[in-house]
Amino acid sequence: MELDMVLPETAPSSKKNTDIIVFPRRTPQSKKKTKKAVVFFEVEILDAKTKEKLCFLDKVEPNATVGEIKAMFHKSHPQWYPARQSLRLDPKGKSVKDEDVLQNLPVGTTATLYFRDLGAQISWVTVFLTEYAGPLLIYLLFYFRVPFIYGPKYDFTTSKHWVVHLACICHSFHYIKRLLETIFVHRFSHGTMPLRNIFKNCSYYWGFAAWMAYYINHPLYTPPGYGEDQVQIALIIFLFCQIGNFSIHIALRNLRPPGSKTRKIPFPTKNPFTWLFLLVSCPNYTYEVGSWIGFTIMTQCLPVGLFTLVGFIQMTIWAKGKHRSYLKEFRDYPPLRSPILPFIL
Repeated sequence: MELDMVLPETAPSSKKNTDIIVFPRRTPQSKKKTKKAVVFFEVEILDAKTKEKLCFLDKVEPNATVGEIKAMFHKSHPQWYPARQSLRLDPKGKSVKDEDVLQNLPVGTTATLYFRDLGAQISWVTVFLTEYAGPLLIYLLFYFRVPFIYGPKYDFTTSKHWVVHLACICHSFHYIKRLLETIFVHRFSHGTMPLRNIFKNCSYYWGFAAWMAYYINHPLYTPPGYGEDQVQIALIIFLFCQIGNFSIHIALRNLRPPGSKTRKIPFPTKNPFTWLFLLVSCPNYTYEVGSWIGFTIMTQCLPVGLFTLVGFIQMTIWAKGKHRSYLKEFRDYPPLRSPILPFIL
């Protein structure tokens, strides 16, 4: 503390001594920077099946994400890259999300996470491109009647029925649209899926494409019973549902910003094809089924009808799962919506 010396006013001459008054000088005190003590976490990773300790991480920052913990675990176990890991709070529980923060999880400063190997992974984009490119190419092989399919006398010949050519255009349009949507429209919440799924999915799409194409492009194929009227009505249904399906995919894409995994309630936009959101949670599946119903009516082919039925069953399962997820996540989710068919299913 510094001192200021202040002399009093001049006293009467009779007083020889003067008093010196000392005042403390008020100087601004320097602000002391107090460092906040960081409490580091310890993370123990156990095998979900055997409860064997696989890894122990000390001095993990409390704001570390699960994705960062996976990266740390990967350093000690290179065979399990992050996309292959499933970390859980309970051995039989659900996986925690990569974006979850450690200090926000219901764990203490010593956290125990259970690891499960998801198996070899492959990107969703690769899976979709493989799934959709196969049916496109396979169908065209039957349409152009390449050798060893229908017999030598039919090699590289064309069908005499115009509906066969229209069916090829519609089928090709559908899968070209899917390929372009995969590249330019879709945003995936999960980057990868198990590698084994690509064999199952490709068997489904490629097998049905070959079965349908074989009968539609067969030299003995007969056109629909009600002729041009049936084909024209089916074409309108097909095109209407294709546009609707594309509109829903665009609406869902705009709902999620690039690089984000945030989930929001989808609502109708100014596009009339999205108004189906008022009654259905997954209108993209509704339009998809409608497209294949139109294609079935157009070709009047049993394998196409079976493909439509199997696809409807599978999409209904997916739609019900998404509908339950919406109801669980959003308390204000519209109560009038059904999973895939308005007021029915």
